[in-house]
Amino acid sequence: MNPRCSNRRNHAMNLFELLLVISVIVFLLALLLPALAAARSKRSKINCVNNLKQMGLSFRIWSGDNQDKYPMEVSTASGGALEPALKGNVVAIFQVMSNELSTPKILACWEDSQHRFATNFESLTATNLSYFVDLDAGTNDSEHRMLSGDANLALHGRPVKSGLLNLPSTAAVHWVESRDEPHRDHGNLVFADGNVEQLKLTAFTKALLETGLATNRLAIP
Repeated sequence: MNPRCSNRRNHAMNLFELLLVISVIVFLLALLLPALAAARSKRSKINCVNNLKQMGLSFRIWSGDNQDKYPMEVSTASGGALEPALKGNVVAIFQVMSNELSTPKILACWEDSQHRFATNFESLTATNLSYFVDLDAGTNDSEHRMLSGDANLALHGRPVKSGLLNLPSTAAVHWVESRDEPHRDHGNLVFADGNVEQLKLTAFTKALLETGLATNRLAIP
């Protein structure tokens, strides 16, 4: 047999085998990628829920040590964050609870590209926070009162600004799709009883009505 023909045949077989391997890899990736995306979405949702559960527990522990009051109800002179909270300073609220929270990493959502994790509470700023705090949480005796939640909110179609937000119970407020794909179809709230609820983007007004207050004051990062 002509050596040149044999080399051509071997080259063709090697090329065919390579194409076959590539085809198998592409086929496997096509099967695996949707499953990986679904797993990532599930991990993201679980992470955000866990963040809020830890925050809710921290609020309860802090209030248990402070005559059943939250940091936004206690003056700074007594170790709380009342005065800065009234100006919409949500950072001060979380800094007061640094011992209970343990780490500032739980204050930023994984899917929030606009707010990144802080490494310590001393350097904590609004850019490290993904969650608002309801300043009126302590005015309602219900254990199902709203404490905190995802801060990517919009009022009348416009994203809310940092600071103090006064919301009538019937305000046209909703979550906006400003976070990555696993987080775009819902928002999260944590309540005084530690329960975390995942709600559709437009369900925030219902949560406001259930507080029983004519106006809710939110500290927005």
